Amino acid sequence: MLDLRFIRENPEAVKKALENRGEPCTITMHGKKIDLDEFLSWDKERRKILTELEQARARRNKISANQQTGKPTKEIIQEMQTLKEKIKNLESEAHTWEEKVDDFLLRIPNLPDPSVPIGSSPAENKVIRTQPSAIIHQPSEFTPRTHWDIGESLDILDFKRAAKISGTRFFLYKNQGAVLERALINFMLDLQTKENGYQEIFAPYLVNRQTMTGTGQLPKFASEMFACENENDQLYLIPTAEVSVTNLHREEILEEKDLPLNYACYSACFRREAGSYGKDTKGLIRNHQFNKIELVKFVKPEDGDKELEKLLQDAEKVLKKLGLPYRVVVLCTGDLGFAAAKTYDLEVWMPGEKKWREISSCSNFTDFQARRMNIKFRPLVTPASAKASAGRQSPSHPVTRYVYTLNGSGLAVGRTFAAVLENYQQSDGTVKIPEVLQPYCGFVEIK
Repeated sequence: MLDLRFIRENPEAVKKALENRGEPCTITMHGKKIDLDEFLSWDKERRKILTELEQARARRNKISANQQTGKPTKEIIQEMQTLKEKIKNLESEAHTWEEKVDDFLLRIPNLPDPSVPIGSSPAENKVIRTQPSAIIHQPSEFTPRTHWDIGESLDILDFKRAAKISGTRFFLYKNQGAVLERALINFMLDLQTKENGYQEIFAPYLVNRQTMTGTGQLPKFASEMFACENENDQLYLIPTAEVSVTNLHREEILEEKDLPLNYACYSACFRREAGSYGKDTKGLIRNHQFNKIELVKFVKPEDGDKELEKLLQDAEKVLKKLGLPYRVVVLCTGDLGFAAAKTYDLEVWMPGEKKWREISSCSNFTDFQARRMNIKFRPLVTPASAKASAGRQSPSHPVTRYVYTLNGSGLAVGRTFAAVLENYQQSDGTVKIPEVLQPYCGFVEIK
């Protein structure tokens, strides 16, 4: 979430940032639209009540201290009873206002980084660079086919039986297809852990509401989640391992010497795709369940930009080793995800579809998620600016700071599978296996 003090002191800047994102300056809460000015009036009322509450408690404590050695008078007893009732009512009012303020804050998206291009749609994203493959996969004498045609003809993908089992937007790997998917997962994990220095994590697929709220999936995207509810609990299937892994350090204070922390996690991912009706209904591009390798970083704020570039390079390395043509795109303000301040997309070329397809998003969330999860670090040396705002903190308890969180796909496995089929298909209908994957597959072609 955003820093409440920043919103309070910079309301016009926040409004402008939301406009640049294409977001209204009003938030719908429980069927009612609330604008930023009304929210700030809530915050003002909340602070007024908290001040009254603090004063009432201070008066109660002062009276209690003065009466420790003497017998209280009738007037003192009456005042204490009045204060008790007043404090109870003020605490109830404060709690109500706190809930309203927190609920609003949870629904405001992150503010774009100043370096993000301003735009209203994906058409205004900016291509940074294109990396053509050194391998010519499609000879000129045949027309490339789509991955779903290739997969079904080679009997390695089965969409009809998947639909029979689960419904639309599911798929089933078979034979060499199942082996190739597993090979891609193992290859990506080995690359990130053995070459790029990530710690491997295998985290739960089912998480609680607090975990979903921490990374920004709830409350805004409740309709996109698969919820598992009964009388005993409420759990959600993760849409990405980002959710589980970023919550590893919720309510923790990390040490600066341990940063950055880099994690790689394989998981299945589950998404309703509620907002994509009729879009990409064929193939492996937009499904309710798919596999992905997620890369998550916890870093110092001053290292955020540098670590985002490093994260991007780590994801790019997968595509380079596979020999797949791709490009790097920086998203404009109107295409940013809810929690992201800056995002690079990696898009792979799909010759059968004749289009670029997103295969990874690498994002810097600044302290947006860390504030929701209360993830901080203890600096080795407290910055002067932090010291100045430390207030009454004791020097023996150094000022802590929120970490920055980053994550990116390294990569979406199903889309990588599709890209391998389309880019390595041959004129005789077979598919070559990229050299780097052959030791993981145990075969050099699918035929």
